[in-house]
Amino acid sequence: MPNRLATEPSPYLLQHADNPVDWYPWGEEALEKARREDKPILLSIGYSACHWCHVMAHECFEDAEVAAVMNRLFVNIKVDREERPDLDQIYQSAHQLLTQRGGGWPLTMFLTPDQTPFFAGTYFPKKPRHQLPAFPDLMENLARAWQERRADVLSQNEAVRDALARQQPAPEAGPSIGDGDAVFDNAVRDLAEAFDPVWGGFSRAPKFPRPGELFFLLREAQRSANDQAREMALFSLRRMASGGVRDQLGGGFCRYSVDAQWAIPHFEKMLYDNGPLLQLYADAWQLTGEALFKETAEELVDWALREMRAPEGGFYSALDADSEGHEGKFYVWKPDEARDILSNEEYAVAALRYGFDLPSNFENGQWNPILARPLSEIASELGVAEEVAATWLANARTTLIDARETRVKPGRDDKQLTSWNALMIAGLAHAGRVMARPDWVDAAQAAVDFLHRSLWRDGRLLASYKHGDARLNAYLDDYAFLLDALLESMQAGYRETDMAWARQVADALLNHFEDTAQGGFFFTSHDHEALLMRPKPGYDNATPSGNGVAAFALQRLGHLLGETRYLDASARCLQLFQGQMTRQPVAYPTLLAVLEESLLPPRIMVLRGPAADLARWKAALIPTLGAHDMVLALPNGLALPAALAKPESDRPTAWICSGTACLPPVTELSALLA
Repeated sequence: MPNRLATEPSPYLLQHADNPVDWYPWGEEALEKARREDKPILLSIGYSACHWCHVMAHECFEDAEVAAVMNRLFVNIKVDREERPDLDQIYQSAHQLLTQRGGGWPLTMFLTPDQTPFFAGTYFPKKPRHQLPAFPDLMENLARAWQERRADVLSQNEAVRDALARQQPAPEAGPSIGDGDAVFDNAVRDLAEAFDPVWGGFSRAPKFPRPGELFFLLREAQRSANDQAREMALFSLRRMASGGVRDQLGGGFCRYSVDAQWAIPHFEKMLYDNGPLLQLYADAWQLTGEALFKETAEELVDWALREMRAPEGGFYSALDADSEGHEGKFYVWKPDEARDILSNEEYAVAALRYGFDLPSNFENGQWNPILARPLSEIASELGVAEEVAATWLANARTTLIDARETRVKPGRDDKQLTSWNALMIAGLAHAGRVMARPDWVDAAQAAVDFLHRSLWRDGRLLASYKHGDARLNAYLDDYAFLLDALLESMQAGYRETDMAWARQVADALLNHFEDTAQGGFFFTSHDHEALLMRPKPGYDNATPSGNGVAAFALQRLGHLLGETRYLDASARCLQLFQGQMTRQPVAYPTLLAVLEESLLPPRIMVLRGPAADLARWKAALIPTLGAHDMVLALPNGLALPAALAKPESDRPTAWICSGTACLPPVTELSALLA
């Protein structure tokens, strides 16, 4: 018999709808039951593409004996962390407090009926393994502790609540950051100390892309002409693009690499990684002109539009790591599989390019393709022109992709999240502008229209959409990421409706999330469900900080429109996190961008005139722009906010401002480029 999850829209919850566990979704029914029956809560948080979530589900939640223990001792609640990042943030923080180590998924928390955690873990097996206790034994012990040592549990709960409250940022007395040079220098120094000079990135295995740090390094390279920052970023981007963490056949990036060489990923693909990475690779191509960066961006977009775009114009959330019960099965090869479907010439170049001639890099004698050798070197070894080798490789790649398409595909999480769509919109709009791809800009604007049409209700955002149903009160990230995406989209192709919506989103962000007393923005709105705590996150994780993006986008919109409310809110947010940024700047790369533009406002270029002429000017101007620049091309005939309503003319004119200082209007393209 299906349990209560059978009526939920979340693909992750639906994966557990046939478990023998008496699962509840998070909500008042489950919480009231725990209070009424004086039972502790077993809270399990995961997501549909999570490999170890599947493992624990197969071992424990699908097992009748384990389920019987769960049902007897606990009120069992299952949460999709992608739908409820508010709960995930709270209980990941609690896990770190209770265990003194990082969390992850599946997150397994044991709560008292008032939602306070008293034991935390991640994956647990049915029988003891990996130095982990058997899940049934653990549950019996924890239930006994609740019944027999309740005073100890409640005393620990009070300490946990106090510790979580102390994690919240608070204003600190002291001098301002000043010119920021020391903070920026310290961030570069910390990254340099963590940098892997052989394989790139900033950690040992496992390695995550960490776009925020790469964005910071590229910005810092432009701000201070720091060659070390530039090379750490570009080297890491090259290594990532050459590794197996990038799908060398189908395009796009997996969530992280399990090794230091970027060769073997955890094979799930998340929308939230690929939007920012697209933006980074477009910027890297603009800086260097390297073909690898261009190909990586193009193939990423091809994958996103082919496999992740919904008919309504938005983007789905994720692809699973597993197919047919095995992680990576869809993606890996045995050399004979490739040899049997390719010509001799195609296999000769593909084997050398993708590393099929090297020792197996995956389990059971299989290979996950990497870019093992440069094509020029391969052509030389084969004794053919590089153009010939490139043709053979292109034919081989097409054949391998076609063959891979006949395999059982990984599952797709088909809910569409506002925040993750906004990250992809920003990436598409930015890359489309930088790489002169109007079709990418069109795709970004179609996704903007989908969000506006389907997830904006009565001046508020909703967080999730599936099969025509929009639901869940939106979070800080939804508003902040969307505002930033709208600014990117307007630079790629200005539309009056986008500016009007951006102002509404900004106002809603201030009205529903800002802490006007202490500064910064809460993760949940003022009228959100009351939870164990109300986080105000400032540091970057796999996605950028909601506070950082909110402050960055508000500051930029404030400069564009001359709106001091937006500038003041951004300044209050920056002030709140100033002490933490000073002590650990590398954890706050998005807020570092806010700091940079608070010290030296972005250079804003407004172009006005006939549409055809503006397109020509903009095409010439874009290759000269950096991260600190904003450009809006505003054809004659638009209804514009007062700050942007420059005089119309039959010839193009440019207005260039930085902060409160503006240059005289420029009417010649050569002068503008100079």
